[in-house]
Amino acid sequence: MPGAAHRSPGPARSSGYAGRVTTPEADQSQAPRPEERLERAVRAAEQALIEYEIAVETFRVEVENFARLHEQRLGPLYARIEELDAEIAEAKAARSGDPEDIRRAREARARVLPMPGVDDLLHGWMDGDGLFPEAVAMLTDQPVRPPQRVRPSEEARKLYRELARKAHPDLAQEEAERKRREEFLSRVNAAYARGDEALLGELAAEWAAGPVPPERRPSPAEELYARLEWLAQRKELLTLVARELEDGAIAGMLRLAPDDPDGLLDEIAGRLRADIARREAELASLTARD
Repeated sequence: MPGAAHRSPGPARSSGYAGRVTTPEADQSQAPRPEERLERAVRAAEQALIEYEIAVETFRVEVENFARLHEQRLGPLYARIEELDAEIAEAKAARSGDPEDIRRAREARARVLPMPGVDDLLHGWMDGDGLFPEAVAMLTDQPVRPPQRVRPSEEARKLYRELARKAHPDLAQEEAERKRREEFLSRVNAAYARGDEALLGELAAEWAAGPVPPERRPSPAEELYARLEWLAQRKELLTLVARELEDGAIAGMLRLAPDDPDGLLDEIAGRLRADIARREAELASLTARD
């Protein structure tokens, strides 16, 4: 019959909805697990903490290197100023004989007298007999061994950041893997602190050839919350470390010339040499009248 075709159910029509029809059971099977969002939050927090640790460690290396460079280049100049102050005070006391001048001269001399263990305190610039030859060379503008750089090279910094991200112990699930990563990262940190670009390259190759860390397994919600709490505590500890570094005098100097810390030291050294010249002239004037 002509109209029968319109009343009979057509297969083509029903197939048009086949891809969109779901059952309650199918909806439940496709729903995300309750821990899924928490797992994503933990992974994001771990990566954020690693980036923060990298930033703090980079800053710590810069501060420590700048502190050593500051002491290496300016320490002899400060020592020379103290010695000249003592000699000037002694010359004034010898001329006047005033008890107060004598007292000041003794205090000034006490400030520059060698102390036991001073070599350790001054990192090789002075011992019980006075300044080392390298320090004397620095005072007289003679060439000396180039000081350590404040910042490692850009390639060293790049290698360090990559290794710290890949090998960070917080990414390990097993205790043995965590220990392996901690030992490896301590070697990475030591190489970076020395600015040893070649060694960092070797460590990168070593890590690439090493065992592949196990895949992250789903964790119960309680463990994930505990993990987040630990990450937050670790972040607080790093914040304290960063604040202590930032509040130090060396970091304050770095902030004055973040792009050219070596130039800042040159500027300070110039002012110190001018102070030395003025004191030497004063001392010469006092001794010439004797």
